[in-house]
Amino acid sequence: MPRLLLVLAFFTPFLPMSAQEAFPPTAPGTAELKTLPAGVLLRSAGRGNYFDGADNLFGPLFRYISRHKIAMTTPVEARINDAAMYFWVATSERAKVAGNESGVEVINVPERHVASRGERGGYSRENFEKARVALLAWMADQKPAIEPAGEAYGVYWNAPYVPFFMKRFEVHVPVKMAKTLP
Repeated sequence: MPRLLLVLAFFTPFLPMSAQEAFPPTAPGTAELKTLPAGVLLRSAGRGNYFDGADNLFGPLFRYISRHKIAMTTPVEARINDAAMYFWVATSERAKVAGNESGVEVINVPERHVASRGERGGYSRENFEKARVALLAWMADQKPAIEPAGEAYGVYWNAPYVPFFMKRFEVHVPVKMAKTLP
């Protein structure tokens, strides 16, 4: 029994945090179309590529939610080429949002349609690119039902301390749905 407690004590920090999900994740190794709900997001922006400065994007968002006692929600969205990070605000927490401040912008987003590719692994440029290429290939097979309507972006589900082999992420591409014929 003491050995089991030692193992549990060691691995507890690596277990995923329980945070409210803004929408359900896409299963690793699969692609799908999904509708993201309308919501309130908090945005921190930088310059250049996301993978070159993600740490500088997280800090302002974390300070904002801590200062206003806003519960963490998953996932975190990341715009890659024009570095930006977005935190979702749970519906139950929206009254705590205090407007733009200290490098954080409050954004209301409408319902969105995206193509999504779920994956497992570290949050690296290489893993993002591999998933992006797979998603674009899947999307090409879906034509003319869907058309890309924006750039691919990352969607990250786990905290930084979760081991890379347990992390889940997605790549999303905004899409336009084909108009159905009568």
